[in-house]
Amino acid sequence: MTSENQGTKVAADTLDQLLKKARSAAETAYAPYSRFRVGAAVLADGEIFTGFNVENASYGLTVCAERTAIFNAVTKGHRRIDAVAVACIDAAPDAEPSSRMPCGACRQVIAEFASPDTTVIVDGVGQTSLGRLLPEPFTLKTP
Repeated sequence: MTSENQGTKVAADTLDQLLKKARSAAETAYAPYSRFRVGAAVLADGEIFTGFNVENASYGLTVCAERTAIFNAVTKGHRRIDAVAVACIDAAPDAEPSSRMPCGACRQVIAEFASPDTTVIVDGVGQTSLGRLLPEPFTLKTP
């Protein structure tokens, strides 16, 4: 099975590798307050970039795993994301799917660098598209 993203086919084994990298990234998350470690991996131009949540005592300064992974790719010059995987390794096996999903801020950041048909894999939930997670993203029209 493959996934179509912005004219790029992402093979199932690549998506599996992306999810494994997200799980691995979660292992090193800094989450002393919530104790809810999250890892993310993004595919950009054939390369995988990872990130994890980094909490702060001033909760508003916490950064989510998805944004960390995307910003990691962007700092290396990538501007298009082909797929995203998210793993919440501390979620209970019977946790509601909504407790594992990317937050609204992360969905918007994904939308900045991805198309609506970009694959988003959420560990323990399944595979969907960015367009299903965020059907009407905020955009600015450039002149």
